Amino acid sequence: MSNPLIDDCFRPGQELLRHDEALERLKQRIAPVTGFELVPIAAAAGRVLAEAAAARSPVPAHANAAVDGYAFAHAGQADGSENAWLVVGRAAAGHPYKGALGAGEAVRIFTGAVVPHGADTVVMQEDTEASGGDPTRIIFQRGLKKGANVRHAGEDVKAGEALMAAGDIIRPQDLAGLASIGLGEMVCHRRLRVGIVSTGDEVIRSGNRELSPGEVYDANQPMIQALAVSAGAEVEDLGVWPDRADAVRGGLADAVGRFDVVLTSGGASRGDEDHMAAALGALGQRHFWQILVKPGRPMMLGQVGSTVVVGLPGNPVAVFVCFLMYVWPMLRRLGGAAWPEPRRMVLPAAFAFPGRKVGRRELWRGRMVPTGAGWQVEKFERDGSGLISSLRWADCLIDIPEGVQQVRRGDLLQVIPFSEYGIGRG
Repeated sequence: MSNPLIDDCFRPGQELLRHDEALERLKQRIAPVTGFELVPIAAAAGRVLAEAAAARSPVPAHANAAVDGYAFAHAGQADGSENAWLVVGRAAAGHPYKGALGAGEAVRIFTGAVVPHGADTVVMQEDTEASGGDPTRIIFQRGLKKGANVRHAGEDVKAGEALMAAGDIIRPQDLAGLASIGLGEMVCHRRLRVGIVSTGDEVIRSGNRELSPGEVYDANQPMIQALAVSAGAEVEDLGVWPDRADAVRGGLADAVGRFDVVLTSGGASRGDEDHMAAALGALGQRHFWQILVKPGRPMMLGQVGSTVVVGLPGNPVAVFVCFLMYVWPMLRRLGGAAWPEPRRMVLPAAFAFPGRKVGRRELWRGRMVPTGAGWQVEKFERDGSGLISSLRWADCLIDIPEGVQQVRRGDLLQVIPFSEYGIGRG
């Protein structure tokens, strides 16, 4: 088992947190909480390595031909413009030539075959011809460099070289590398177990029935679930809990015994009349984070033992932004990965925004667009936190620092593509 969380790791330490301060606090205090398991390579894509993967032998293991042709000893070339070689055998992939070449001898060789002892260079088949029509003797022009058309042992990976480190996430191309060094299974972190809770007597799951007056469909749950899966988690829907203190407390007590993380939305109220907040305070530690970011601001974070409980805002846009900025990297780190730093692009603004209120970080929904002058970024025309259409329109977030008073057309802006979280456009 990895190290448990620091006791009371979500204590804010101050009333209002700037965006960078909130991220730094999480980086410092979050540690992996998952155990380890042996995973076959066929099921390892997307998993987090728990141990470094190093090559026991070089890749390729032997010098081999990069083309179809003839293998020979470069030093054995004659002084004339042409060289005649006696073909003494054949080498194919998986069927090496077993002897050693003597002076003036060559071996017919095919791509991937081991270069025979005594040879160090391969001439391409199309650059040769039979001498006097005799297929056992070939001729070709001089000038071929020593080692031409040969893949050398260890050219790709040297013996003892580490391909991946503990905490790396295994990608499809990494599977090829791991297979090339002979690994059929690897020690990985167990997938983070995440439970997702909706609360409220007014919340109805879509597809069940028509709404009654005062009811709303639960738009946050399927979005949160998909986002958690994109962060590598194993997710279970815990349903909609009624607005009763005993039901919420009982549900939470059961969940923290089964999950590494419990996620809720709309549970960031400061009052004890919020049943989720009261239940968390009774069972463990509960803190309210006021983050100087728009959309977002209120979040509830706490823990019961090594189980993390996160109460996200209620509006879908705020849920989405707060998840990407704070919860997504938190889930990755809790699940054993290194803290991920999303890469940013710098693009000119295709819009103007005068008279911005300073003092808080803003994350606008943006879309990257090609123009005659190169790629630029547009901003969704409205800022409402309930506009799910803005999330569907966007393919990035535009990161506006606290002190920026206005954005002029053409200003260079920092952009975080959704693809950094595995949720880019298909």
